[in-house]
Amino acid sequence: MPSYTADTRDMAFLLHDLFKVDASDIPGYDELDPSFTSAILEEAGKIASEVIAPLNAVGDKEGCTLENGVVRTPTGFKDAFEQLKEGGWPGLDCDPEYGGQGMPTIMGSATGEIFSSAGMAFMMYQGLTHGAYSAIHAHGTDEQKQTYLPNMVTCDWTGTMNLTEPHCGTDLGLMRTKAEPQDDGTYKISGQKIFISAGDHDMSDNVIHLVLAKIPGGPDGVKGISLFIVPKFLVNDDGSLGERNGVSVGALEEKMGIHGNATCVMNYDEATGYLLGQEHKGMRAMFTMMNEARLGVGVQGLSQAVVAYQNALDYAKDRLQGRAVTGAEYPDKPADPLIVHPDIRRSLMDQKSFVEGGRALVLWAAELIDRSHRQDDADAEGLVSLLIPVVKGFLTDKGFENAVLAQQVYGGHGYIEEWGMSQFTRDARIAMIYEGANGIQALDLVGRKLATDSGKHVMAFFDLVKSFTKEHEGNEALKADFLDPLKQGSKELQEAAMFFMQNGMKNPNHALAGSYDFMTMFGHVALGYMWARMAVAAQAALDEGTGDAAFYETKLATGRYYMKRQLPAISMHLARITSGADPVMALDAEAF
Repeated sequence: MPSYTADTRDMAFLLHDLFKVDASDIPGYDELDPSFTSAILEEAGKIASEVIAPLNAVGDKEGCTLENGVVRTPTGFKDAFEQLKEGGWPGLDCDPEYGGQGMPTIMGSATGEIFSSAGMAFMMYQGLTHGAYSAIHAHGTDEQKQTYLPNMVTCDWTGTMNLTEPHCGTDLGLMRTKAEPQDDGTYKISGQKIFISAGDHDMSDNVIHLVLAKIPGGPDGVKGISLFIVPKFLVNDDGSLGERNGVSVGALEEKMGIHGNATCVMNYDEATGYLLGQEHKGMRAMFTMMNEARLGVGVQGLSQAVVAYQNALDYAKDRLQGRAVTGAEYPDKPADPLIVHPDIRRSLMDQKSFVEGGRALVLWAAELIDRSHRQDDADAEGLVSLLIPVVKGFLTDKGFENAVLAQQVYGGHGYIEEWGMSQFTRDARIAMIYEGANGIQALDLVGRKLATDSGKHVMAFFDLVKSFTKEHEGNEALKADFLDPLKQGSKELQEAAMFFMQNGMKNPNHALAGSYDFMTMFGHVALGYMWARMAVAAQAALDEGTGDAAFYETKLATGRYYMKRQLPAISMHLARITSGADPVMALDAEAF
């Protein structure tokens, strides 16, 4: 059975060597001293490895069941959920006014990786609740906040988001779910939603659904969509639970992975709903939830690569197969371990360099969210909005790819369920699809985000990279290995953006045909930027004299690998982009 251990040492490096959180000007960061963050991460790691991780295979094997309209979660899930609640983990970065601990998003993202690595399907119940909490917190009335948030912060009540319908996914303008206004100010919600993660279960007293629906007579398309709070059980004036609402589970989806999470078909039969935000402005309110969810899904993609890599590394060190080509390295054993072979090293270095670079990117995005929210910084909000489709799309693409690499290290055992690698690859696969399939993330990046505020935010990203490389251009120890490759990668990313500007206006297909390549390029440059920053921090620690030199030297070697072996992929993607749309659109539909 696979295991999981939180990489708290690397997280400490990111928080304190790279981002220097306790010296930051972001409100609340001054409390994040090393002893405090260490205590949080170590405790999260303990719960992850001892409580959540042992249930991961159980959830995968048992799945959820629907019995007489009641959804049952796998053995042990409810007890583990109670332990998570007792520790206050669901409310770690929630508003203290509603019972949260008020910690910054950066700590929520760090612990989120830990918990999701241990059990992705299990943690989705809490993760969806956090997203629903955020939407109500941002757009709800004072009464709605007081009614729902205290119980959602504790996860005594959990939450969902309901977008997709059987006939429409991304194209929400085709939505049929209706919301009929009532004289008392409520609405009657009728329709069916599918693919609803954590749609129902036996681990909370109530489920608070956020449902997109159309009010009759409103504008056509997405401009006529509103968002509603539709609780499983209605809430009485005194906060107690009332009668069952007109919402039920029609079926549980049978899925490739995340079996431990209840993915439901939800039926709404004149269920009582309460408008969240303004009429016909549901997409604005939902995107508060979607952006957070997309960061969370990026963390999920990363998390499966993390746990798969850990287990592949253990296997490569333990499994004896063949001899090193340069001569036996363990002559006292019948064979050398797998890790002596260059191709296994290549695979493990691909994984290690992605995992550590991706972790840095996630925490940087979380830091930008904190800067945006806690300092009302519009520039930080613009930059993180630009990065969100990259974080979601690139990290989940590469997270799955690296889980497959880890599985491959096992050879035939990687294909056998008892070794656990199959589950990591199957669970990772959904992250590329939900919360907006990655092709949609690429279209969002190129079709909307690049042009936002006249391109201000993408230019800000390029300026960050330029300023960073100029600031450190005198560092000869890092110039050739880190700074020069980063400059070249950023230059090629700018060339791709310029190609879109010069050709996309004449024929939009020239931009959209290259959007996926651009998202991937952007991901590589973002990780290259993270690795260059980490290299500066690691070199500074070595220059100052540290008792942990091996850690920092390893960090530099891992970064050099990424810059030499992964970053050059940017040139290939640029060549694809500049070939334009003609090769992509050459065939008539009938010719396929």
